[in-house]
Amino acid sequence: MELSAAKKVVVFDYGFGNVRSAERALARAGAEVEITRDYDKAMNADGLLVPGVGAFAACMQGLKEARGDWIVGRRLAGGRPVMGICVGMQILFARGIEHGVETEGLDEWPGSVEPLQAEIVPHMGWNTVDTPAGSQLFAGLDADARFYFVHSYAVHDWTLEVVNPAMRAPW
Repeated sequence: MELSAAKKVVVFDYGFGNVRSAERALARAGAEVEITRDYDKAMNADGLLVPGVGAFAACMQGLKEARGDWIVGRRLAGGRPVMGICVGMQILFARGIEHGVETEGLDEWPGSVEPLQAEIVPHMGWNTVDTPAGSQLFAGLDADARFYFVHSYAVHDWTLEVVNPAMRAPW
């Protein structure tokens, strides 16, 4: 995927995540990329990418220490793009439970991130994704597009109540 016009995207560096890989992927897609934890740059960028590697609780602590929780909340409240990768996406949910530790997330989306209940964990490999009709997230992709997954956690009990008609579910 190539961005139609060079967009400024900030990879938020709060100490958790493979920021260099994210930077290279965004640049390859045509974005102007900066890795920073600077408040003004993160707020004023066209897009914000929140990476994440490690434990939910540790990522939340690092994000809060860098004021990332405030930045993400303000950007989303203003309809500004935010994307999370791995634990950076998981912390957007209401809470996470790892090894019996329950941690409050950013609560931008309802739901709890918990261990997958499967015969083989982690789930690793190439797979397809079933998407709802009219999905904007997967618009333009072939129905049989394959994605690589590595995960041991998933969102459970996710119910989005849309109270503002201007807001819509992220699919």
